Amino acid sequence: MLEIMVKTEDGNRHIRVSAEELAGLVGRIGGDRDRFLVVQRIPDLPDVFAQVWHKAGGDYTLEHRDGAADRHFQVMVEDSGAVTAALTGWARRESGWDADLGWSLLDMGPAREAPPLDLDDDERAELEKRIREVLAGGYANRADLAELAEEYLVTAERRPISREQANALADRMWLERVAEQAEWEGETDPERLTRAFTALQEAGITARENFTCCRSCGESEIGGEGGPDARGFVYFHSQCTDAAAAGHGLTLLYGGFDGSTETTAAVGHEVVVALEAAGLQADWDSDPGRAITVTPLEWRRRLVG
Repeated sequence: MLEIMVKTEDGNRHIRVSAEELAGLVGRIGGDRDRFLVVQRIPDLPDVFAQVWHKAGGDYTLEHRDGAADRHFQVMVEDSGAVTAALTGWARRESGWDADLGWSLLDMGPAREAPPLDLDDDERAELEKRIREVLAGGYANRADLAELAEEYLVTAERRPISREQANALADRMWLERVAEQAEWEGETDPERLTRAFTALQEAGITARENFTCCRSCGESEIGGEGGPDARGFVYFHSQCTDAAAAGHGLTLLYGGFDGSTETTAAVGHEVVVALEAAGLQADWDSDPGRAITVTPLEWRRRLVG
């Protein structure tokens, strides 16, 4: 798999696709509301991306940006195969991936500098603490962080952080976390959790990570997530994520879509088996009225973007 995320015009995110899947995504664009895609590395890095625009019957406009406005390049390409080859080389960071294309430098204008934040020490500490908590959760992207930074200290009388300042702060703290996670080795507990949830999904149990903001919203919305053959569900919401990132273990909520105690208990047992198969320890006494807790748990979720 390529360590990239592909975002298409329809809003879908395709994470860690194969070269063949990337070729399919490139080859399909050209119709109404499906004319471009953006490719980001995992983890996403500020001002590092590639993108393609195509209208059926015409050439492909291929661009890539390498960290700054004065490193933004464009080339027109006739066929999707050449575009896919370039994007695959870019994704793999192959030497000379761009050598065979006649790139031109795009003039993006001068970069706009964000003014320094006008915050007192307490405000800055409070804001950065909350951003670090969200970063530790691991599910936010850079846009989420920027929105949080811009809105967190807003009151009826004051909006202390502009969009440009929020973007700069979010990117700085994002890169700090990227550097921190570069020291992690091997599979982490959240990756084991994802492996367990993937197995449950394939077995007919709707499994969702960091799903909704709270239990009430999760219970009201999880039914809409299940396919026609889904027997039950398991999920955790963002407050559970915060608790796990703070070192308190992870609470999993589960149940059967038929509402019966028997199905709920059966789903609970399947969840525990999947967790243990993935190398995680579950605390549950087989009571269908009690949540499953994953503990001990070292919450190191790698950022995507």
